[in-house]
Amino acid sequence: MVSVLYFARSAELAGLRCENPLGPRQKSALQLWRRSVKLAVIRDQVVFAVRQEYVLLGDQLLLLQPGDEVAIIPPISGG
Repeated sequence: MVSVLYFARSAELAGLRCENPLGPRQKSALQLWRRSVKLAVIRDQVVFAVRQEYVLLGDQLLLLQPGDEVAIIPPISGG
C-alpha cells in the first residue's frame, strides 16, 4: 500500500496526518495532488515528495510501489 503523509497546514486541511488510499500503480504527480481537493487553497505553497524526493506537480509519471510514501509539505518557517 502507498501512504500519503500530511504535514502542518496540509494536515489541518485534510483532517488527518496519514492515510493509505492508494494501491501501487502508475500516476502522474498532478493526479496524486488532485485526490485532495481540500488542499487546493495551499497548492502553490506546498512541496510534494515521493520516496523522500521532491517532485514537481506536473505530468511526469510516477510508478508507485508498495511501501512508498507520498508527502505533502507546506512551507516551513523557522529562525
